[in-house]
Amino acid sequence: MKRIFKTFGSSALIATLLLGGCETIELDITDNPNQLSLDQSSADLLLNSIQVDFATFVELMGQNGGDLVRIGYLNGRNYQNITNLSPVQLNLEWNIAYQGDNAETLPSGLEVNGILADIRALAPAAEANELFRHTAIAQFIEAYTIVTLVDFFGDIPYSEAIQAAADTPILNPNVDSGASIYEAALGLLSSAIENFERDVVTTPANDFYYGGTWSNWVKACNTLRMKIYLQSRLVDGGAVAAFNAIVADGNFIDETSEDLQFQWGTNAILPDARHPRYADNYTPSGGADYLPNWLMNLMDTTDDPRIRFYFYRQVNAVPGAEIPPNEETLACGLEPIPQHYADGNFTFCVLPNGYWGRDHGQNAGIPPDGFTRAVYGVYPSGGIFDDSSFEGLGVGDGGGGAGVTPILLASWVDFMRAEVAMIGNADAGLPFLQAGLAKSVAKVISFGSLDASANASFFPTTTDIDSHSLNVSNAFTAADDDGKMDILAEQYMIALFGNGIDGYNFYRRTGFPTTFQPNLEPEPGSFIRSLNYPADFVNNNSSVDPKPNQTIQVFWDNNPGTGFPIAN
Repeated sequence: MKRIFKTFGSSALIATLLLGGCETIELDITDNPNQLSLDQSSADLLLNSIQVDFATFVELMGQNGGDLVRIGYLNGRNYQNITNLSPVQLNLEWNIAYQGDNAETLPSGLEVNGILADIRALAPAAEANELFRHTAIAQFIEAYTIVTLVDFFGDIPYSEAIQAAADTPILNPNVDSGASIYEAALGLLSSAIENFERDVVTTPANDFYYGGTWSNWVKACNTLRMKIYLQSRLVDGGAVAAFNAIVADGNFIDETSEDLQFQWGTNAILPDARHPRYADNYTPSGGADYLPNWLMNLMDTTDDPRIRFYFYRQVNAVPGAEIPPNEETLACGLEPIPQHYADGNFTFCVLPNGYWGRDHGQNAGIPPDGFTRAVYGVYPSGGIFDDSSFEGLGVGDGGGGAGVTPILLASWVDFMRAEVAMIGNADAGLPFLQAGLAKSVAKVISFGSLDASANASFFPTTTDIDSHSLNVSNAFTAADDDGKMDILAEQYMIALFGNGIDGYNFYRRTGFPTTFQPNLEPEPGSFIRSLNYPADFVNNNSSVDPKPNQTIQVFWDNNPGTGFPIAN
């Protein structure tokens, strides 16, 4: 999947395309671009680039997390040797976050290069011109970015990294503790709220997330604060109280209209502004990504009303299910069920009803199945709504890639509140589970309008939606405490489709759900508790050594080091 980002196109060009015009700025390009005197227009261009890079960073990290928690497909039977999570592959995410080796110099002479580097470059112009809204957006993005880096990598460079104003920048920055970076993020968010609430004369030319609705940005800041406190609750005795205080204040994302997400476009070339998952799969050769059997099976067997929006089936039957096995296109259909799958009553290799995907960890070669495997649907990627037409996909089909990258959604907040409510009283999570499910379903169904050719008679009815909600509620009520956590976790994972960052965090924080399909390999090694440092970071920084393995736990994960989580 990541390969598309290497040719995805300039973040500055994408920003120009999304805003529907072209901006120019007057700068003396005979000067060093890094020493140019930045004015408001150059600050706007930097902020445009920061916003698009942020969406790309979230998309990539969301895929990494999703692959590990079965809302994406993980290719690899040994957890310590996953190709997409190798140190070399992780250079991409790291360089987008910090400062990569692919700086872009615009015709104006302005250099844009990585989220944190561009934020540091933006600061002088923002301060000199009192661009408080520019600063506030950058502060939120910086806070989310550094928190995510900690959640996936652990201790990272921060206080010594990207020192734009320093006369002698530190070339080999040391890492800061994850806990200290969390504190820095909370400070950034407090400052951002102040800057969003100031009376200002000048606002950014483009706000790609909320379109200048600054009150929603304040809600996003408070919601990110809630997320930080929730993730810290195992190691910070005051975190739950801090979370609840924000809830009591009421100024957080609790309506779908306040969702923080990035809207992609439909332009396909120079630059490709389509949703990355759409661009990678709606191609002349068919789909490129496999979808996870665990998630498709869970949704199919529970009549989940979102399934036709999440997945588009190109065929109505999978070899080895309703039709005979096919050694060429799905060879595992001829193999015996692995004993650990049989013991746990897990599906193996094939699913019925055309849901052609792959098991967790399956690392077989790629057969000619680009026009038979299930692919991303209309949510969140802007693909095809599945109306049982069972036709091979085409470039430009469905919503043409005009999907979203979800970042902080109101439905997710309800699941967060359910987790907190269930501390000490598992029954207390039910109303929040119901609210989160309802918001998720309604949001997903609204994406059906992106596909103008969709047969709306296949959209779920009110009866379908109510029946599914009732079944989930009844199962929750009847379950014991662990069973309730399993149901909450399953529904949270389904709602997180499109961004697995918080799913990966939830799984390490709670150990649920215990119903995950295990890795196809019986002994895949210990579950990945944090990712290896990227190759560029350790190879070019004498202050840091590579991690010995991926069982190193981030600061907020104080769960047992072995035997947890249950399902590898």
